[in-house]
Amino acid sequence: MKWTFLLALPLVFASCAKNDSLSAVQTFKYASGEHQEGQIVYTEHPPVGGKHNPRWQKCGVYAQPLYDQYAVHSLEHGAVWITYLPRLSAADQGKLKAAVNGRSYTLLSPYPGQKSPVVLSAWNAQLSLDSAGDPRISDFLTKYEQGATAPERGAACDGPYSVTETQ
Repeated sequence: MKWTFLLALPLVFASCAKNDSLSAVQTFKYASGEHQEGQIVYTEHPPVGGKHNPRWQKCGVYAQPLYDQYAVHSLEHGAVWITYLPRLSAADQGKLKAAVNGRSYTLLSPYPGQKSPVVLSAWNAQLSLDSAGDPRISDFLTKYEQGATAPERGAACDGPYSVTETQ
């Protein structure tokens, strides 16, 4: 019996570490957002909820910054928005592209002025990271893409808005 316990101990520690991988996620308390046309001022940058445009951003990979008010609507539908500082290396941008490859409810775009090199945002949740190779990216995507915090999870993420700030 003692040996079984000792053999199982590393598995117990590993599962605890896995569950703790998202302990740095900041959470917020936005109810389902109200629709509003035009520019919207957000408290968080990138934003994680609140008022947003009636149209949502088409999920996908973008080389230019997105308008917050369209991306927030996508978050309401269950998308995860991964943003990065524009100075992030091409290799690190490639890591982020690989992380979202094949996922239908993700946005990836640069976000000038954010405080961390990489930020993952979902409705009412955000994780700031120093590296595009951080293993928590996968954990965040698994938990929040189409996750329970999204007020309208399952609603479309394939349009209608696909314009970026500099188009």
